[in-house]
Amino acid sequence: MDDAAAAYCAVNNRTRLQELSVEQPLAETLRRLKAHSGEQDLNSRQLAAETAMPEDVVEALLRGEKSATSTVEDRVCGRIAALKDAHLASTGKKPGDLVSEVHTALGISKEWARRLLNGQKMPNVPLLHGLADFFKVEGGEAFFTAPPADALNRVLQSRLAKYETPAPDPVQALMEKYGVVATDLRHHGALTPEQLETLLAGVIKSVMPTEGETPR
Repeated sequence: MDDAAAAYCAVNNRTRLQELSVEQPLAETLRRLKAHSGEQDLNSRQLAAETAMPEDVVEALLRGEKSATSTVEDRVCGRIAALKDAHLASTGKKPGDLVSEVHTALGISKEWARRLLNGQKMPNVPLLHGLADFFKVEGGEAFFTAPPADALNRVLQSRLAKYETPAPDPVQALMEKYGVVATDLRHHGALTPEQLETLLAGVIKSVMPTEGETPR
């Protein structure tokens, strides 16, 4: 098997594993998200930017339609080109400057960098990983390879989490902020048991309302 074929197999195998990691189908994510915020979190233009997918594809998925069949190569090349265009628009850089940055970051020739950024060449797995780091996308290589429904689902699940993830315990959060964690209580040699008890009492008291005080 040559290098190109091996790269394609590796990307496809990795994609199958990542597809299995999606905890719930897109339809369920949409149902639950709409129940919390209606259409507030479903701006197709914003979602298209976050997924590096065409807006019409995102709109169709939001309507519950299936996206057209696409190959891994189509998805990867299309999303790289979309990220390139978005990066140039947001930074005001010239295409040549971005090519030079990718050439340096990935250790490839400027011609290869130009072709990758224009969506004209399929990168191998190491280059795909490098591009994920360069553009700082969430999900690593899966950002580029995931089928449209899964790509959108991952973004929407992160939005759903802000409604369904319980708020942190304020006492625990404050303890962690100051480095007071369970292992410290067992092994902290700098404080006596009495000092630790006083410290914890102060932490708890600082977040609990006093008598007659309205809780914050």
